[in-house]
Amino acid sequence: MSERLVDVLDSHGNVIHTFPISLGASGEPTSDDDYLTKALEAAGHAQLVPDDELAGLTARMHVSRSGQMAPYGDENDPSSQTNASLEQAVRERAYKLWEDEGRQEGRSEDYWHLAVDQHLRERAYVMWEQKGGGKGDADKDWTQTEKFEEE
Repeated sequence: MSERLVDVLDSHGNVIHTFPISLGASGEPTSDDDYLTKALEAAGHAQLVPDDELAGLTARMHVSRSGQMAPYGDENDPSSQTNASLEQAVRERAYKLWEDEGRQEGRSEDYWHLAVDQHLRERAYVMWEQKGGGKGDADKDWTQTEKFEEE
């Protein structure tokens, strides 16, 4: 099997997720179009966007500084960009914050909200960085990240 990373982009050309796509048995030929198609199918199953926005998604082969399979400047687990995994990532972060501050009782909501804020700020920063860190783009990326969290 051959594995490649494929970026899924929203209707504005912003990368919303990068999928590792595996295709073909040993020696079986595959084309870039096969990888792109499978990534778009994966985006639909992952519910990255509302159903009415699926048609506006596009895909491209992932470009990385470190080679074909290396993530581009993003140390966060890419699955944390899905709503289901976002909750798990926030839960783990909130628990760590709670532990780091001496396991204070009665503040679970405070730790939860702090964890959400930290996680989303990191995601927005990564998005901004991946697009080249242009002036004014940070606010757009923060807004996009906040909208994702609300869905």
